[in-house]
Amino acid sequence: MNFKNTTTHYNTLSIALHWLMFILIVTVYGSIELRELFDKGTETRDAFKMWHFMLGLSVLALVSVRVVARVVGGSVPAIHPEPAKWQDKLAKFVHLALYVFMFAMPIAGWLILSLAGKPVPFFGLELPPLASENKELGKTIKEIHETAGEVGYYVIGLHAAAALFHHYILADNTFKRMLFSKK
Repeated sequence: MNFKNTTTHYNTLSIALHWLMFILIVTVYGSIELRELFDKGTETRDAFKMWHFMLGLSVLALVSVRVVARVVGGSVPAIHPEPAKWQDKLAKFVHLALYVFMFAMPIAGWLILSLAGKPVPFFGLELPPLASENKELGKTIKEIHETAGEVGYYVIGLHAAAALFHHYILADNTFKRMLFSKK
């Protein structure tokens, strides 16, 4: 597996993690949205919530690996033709927001369960609580988590729309850098 970026593409690990995390984040959102189709207290609703927790914590694990892959990968492949400075600054801001989101949301979820005094499931394991029980603080963090989740729809949508805009309208290589290269 290639761990170094080339002049035209991100490294294989970064590309694989990007698309895996895309699928994972869609599934995290899907599981919490689909739970609404079932009555409170039902096994199915609880199962969707449990999957939301476990997959969310998987995002935390994978984004940690992704940061290492980004550092090890070296220089970021250049965009050709070079975008306007404002586009470059906006892209850096959105990427930073996405990374903060991918770290903060799972940690907030873990904290919400901990503060509620509930177990923190992770694929057959029970993770230790991050804090002792404090239901009021837990409710506050839950509200922030839910609001940030709604904002996340827009930030992720902006990221995807920008990639498609660069690919289909500007016809640069922004999107192609995150695709597996044919050798």
